[in-house]
Amino acid sequence: MWQETISATSIAEVVDVLAEKGPRARIIAGGTDLILEIERGVRQGIETLVDVTRVPNLDQIVLDEDDVIHLGSLVTHNQCVDSKLIVEHAFPLARAAWEVGAPQIRNRGTVAGNLITASPANDTITPLMAMGARVTLASKRGERVVSLEDFYQGVRQTVMQPDEMLVDIAFPALSEKQRGTFVKVGLRRAQAISLVDAAFVLTMDGDTVEEAVITLGAVAPTIIHARQAETYLAGKVLDATTIAQAADLAVRAARPISDVRGSASYRTEMVRVSVKRGLQTLLRRMEMEMFPTKPVMLGGQQRNNGNLPRISGSVHHSPDSAIRTRINGQEYVFKGGQHKTLLRLLREDAGLTGTKEGCAEGECGACTVFLDGMAVMSCLVPAARAHEAEIVTVEGLAKAGKLHPVQQAFVEDGAVQCGYCTPGFLMSAAKLIEERPNPTHDEIQQAITGNLCRCTGYYKIVQAIEHAAQMEAHDG
Repeated sequence: MWQETISATSIAEVVDVLAEKGPRARIIAGGTDLILEIERGVRQGIETLVDVTRVPNLDQIVLDEDDVIHLGSLVTHNQCVDSKLIVEHAFPLARAAWEVGAPQIRNRGTVAGNLITASPANDTITPLMAMGARVTLASKRGERVVSLEDFYQGVRQTVMQPDEMLVDIAFPALSEKQRGTFVKVGLRRAQAISLVDAAFVLTMDGDTVEEAVITLGAVAPTIIHARQAETYLAGKVLDATTIAQAADLAVRAARPISDVRGSASYRTEMVRVSVKRGLQTLLRRMEMEMFPTKPVMLGGQQRNNGNLPRISGSVHHSPDSAIRTRINGQEYVFKGGQHKTLLRLLREDAGLTGTKEGCAEGECGACTVFLDGMAVMSCLVPAARAHEAEIVTVEGLAKAGKLHPVQQAFVEDGAVQCGYCTPGFLMSAAKLIEERPNPTHDEIQQAITGNLCRCTGYYKIVQAIEHAAQMEAHDG
């Protein structure tokens, strides 16, 4: 594990640390990939984490005077889902961001982190490649701009140097003549890694395709273009025959592998299916179908342009320095927790064992807590992020000796079996009801996509959340 964490408050400070420590330091923002990579030994030799989540102005989504959209390096997936600008002028990215993980993951995971991890199955790379994105990399040596197509060198390999920080993602907003979407094939509805994904940007003149861009993910070492399909579509009327031929041509670009999630032959066929499905969606103008008009965020709205939680100054967290935080309304001071996750800090140092470790991989949701108002997986958060933060655990749901309506409903409706997953479900449900006092059945399902119950008790859990919402409304 890492030995120290630096909570930075400026880009200049970050690049200074990177220049000094080189490969021994690593920037952390969401941490939804990096924490796992360190624990699994994928990223070795990392001694210092540089937490950039308190650096001002990096969480902004803006449209400049040249109709270019800019994403700061702290823009999260949930911000993209919730951004009117992204939904209306970069829909393939909004759609892909919605497909990432679950609410707790989307609240922490950043688009920049998704790009840097460089897995060909990472969802947001495919649409950004289709929209012609470029990234700005900063170091003490200055800045350089790299197109996304030139950014990747192979599986989990980029041109970034150890002393560089990605500070901006830029791409042209879709014009009135352009339409786009994103299609993903996974093994389940949520928390799924792409077996195949595809992004589409079509420039149309009536029913005729002027220009087509189709990018494919998870079928080659990097995101690739379906070049033959793109060339074929140019000048063609978009209809069933054209779509079928384009789908056949797209298959020729794919070079998939077989692994535990699917065979190469299955992935090849899914390229055909995905391209056909995406083009049919654009033909019928149905790209917004199944995309939520008001997505469940579990607190993600609290992190929007310029609204990052601040700290009084940068902090170097070493074994001798303190992590000062507020948990369930009580002040805590911890020493020596700089090398841990927030989950371990809560359980081992604060003695708050209600938060459970199920998978330690951000898959099960048993460790869900509220961090500065947002539901997150605490197993993927470095403990030092708790410094000068506001945290709520399951122990903090009850007030003045009275159970939270969600807790009461779980008791009355028998929504507990083994009970191990229950704290995470309670936290997700409580944040949902805070966000949506009268949630629909579908919104409840959205809210708990990041929480797994191995006892298969979902019917009772959903029933209890519906009941809790009724109780809250009655009490209010």
